[in-house]
Amino acid sequence: MIRISQLKLPYDHTEQELRDKIAGSLRWKGEFDYELRRQSLDARHPDEKLFVYTVDISVRDEKSVMRRLVNNNNIMLTNDVPFTLPSPGPEKLTERPVIVGSGPAGLFCAWYLAYAGYRPLILERGMDVDHRTAAVEGFWNGADLDPECNVQFGEGGAGTFSDGKLNTLVKDPKGLGREVMKRFIAAGADPAIAYQQKPHVGTDVLRTVVKNLRLQIEEMGGSFCFSSKLTDLKIRNGRIEGIVVNDSENISVSALVLAPGHSARDTFAMLKKRNVPMSPKAFAAGIRIQHLQDTIDLSRYHTIKDPILGPASYKVTHTSSSGRGVYSFCMCPGGYVVNASSEEGMLAVNGMSYSDRGSENANSALIVSVTPQDFENPSDPLSGIEFQRILERGAFRAAKGSIPVQRFEDFELNRCSTAFGRIRPVTKGDCSMADLTKILPGFITESLKEGIHAFNKSIKGFDDGDALLCGVESRTSSPLRIIRDESGESAIGGLFPCGEGAGYAGGITSAAMDGIRTACAVIRKYS
Repeated sequence: MIRISQLKLPYDHTEQELRDKIAGSLRWKGEFDYELRRQSLDARHPDEKLFVYTVDISVRDEKSVMRRLVNNNNIMLTNDVPFTLPSPGPEKLTERPVIVGSGPAGLFCAWYLAYAGYRPLILERGMDVDHRTAAVEGFWNGADLDPECNVQFGEGGAGTFSDGKLNTLVKDPKGLGREVMKRFIAAGADPAIAYQQKPHVGTDVLRTVVKNLRLQIEEMGGSFCFSSKLTDLKIRNGRIEGIVVNDSENISVSALVLAPGHSARDTFAMLKKRNVPMSPKAFAAGIRIQHLQDTIDLSRYHTIKDPILGPASYKVTHTSSSGRGVYSFCMCPGGYVVNASSEEGMLAVNGMSYSDRGSENANSALIVSVTPQDFENPSDPLSGIEFQRILERGAFRAAKGSIPVQRFEDFELNRCSTAFGRIRPVTKGDCSMADLTKILPGFITESLKEGIHAFNKSIKGFDDGDALLCGVESRTSSPLRIIRDESGESAIGGLFPCGEGAGYAGGITSAAMDGIRTACAVIRKYS
């Protein structure tokens, strides 16, 4: 296989122009097949927007082609090693493995265990994706919150009601990210996610993908139980031997994968009670900011509503004068700010986009780094959860259960907004004006003010006084880590912490990758 990198073409090129560019780069007039491995956009110059490709090519005589290209550092031979599951370990499983949670970590762990013949049982405290969607949309339209089935809990995990972004920055020497994309495509996602620089599927498509993954797992022998919450562990002589579901049903377990998601606070409290080793972890908290999507498009693409490029995204970072990191997270072009609450009397927000990214506003979390030293009890693994709850209680009270919203100009002056300007809120769930500076700690408020002005240097209009801040963004990642060793196992034998809730991922793709790793850990131990 020959790989060409830094292959540049005008962003509106045709497929034939791409083939001609490949042939010219190889100085090859014969037949060839190609596969796009990566596509990124270079839009630095207003009059010249380019797609930059990495492409793999198959030709009849690779060595002959390469002999003519010895001085081109952008063309090389490559040999992809396909992902393979490990050989089964020596220990016998007397029961099928149980997976707690059907977010991306749990689903991908289940898929690969089912593929390997282990017939996993997946327990999910929320409902299947169809009933869950109805419950969530009902909540956004005024129905009572269901603490067991909401934006955080249910089939697909918290990512189901998001933009469905699939990019990740984690190191991937074994090609797990590519394996995740293959599974998503086979379950109904656009094949272009395999090579796009910032792939996304959108919440509407993601719901179909999640359901199809479940059906594939069931066809391979796995089973799902919805409305089934893990409520206790049975541990004997340092090993897991059983679990309790819904405070009533006892299940014998030899291998338990814990993939509960970052908001399973009652589960974490139970794990602490059962002396499962955990530690507090740094995370980040702040707000969501909304701008007109046209503002972001003009800054990034120098044009608006380009049908080829689609709505523009951004990623910004800043180190504040206090040394705190301030950065964007889960940016949603053409998206919505959604009420993502999961506990009574508390309010958290998240960002969501449909596959067309068609709303008039862009939104992104703007968050500030938080460390265990900011918690009341830095050594308590649950102290970060209490830090989050304080913010969420304040947000709920400030807007009486609606999403609190404030213009940036008023945020700077520490006053409640009284009217919206050019930018109107685009939300799922009601919103009301409030003073976010009375909800957030001073170090977060001041870091955000400084960061928003700093980001205006790269995105013109970012510190527009009419930009809307919505709070609070508190569920960026897990505030704790369920400790595991290099083999993927807890000090409690047979217990395998997994995914974002366990503290080993941050987003859909990295959680899915960790699900595959955990499936491999189970396979290596058990036959």
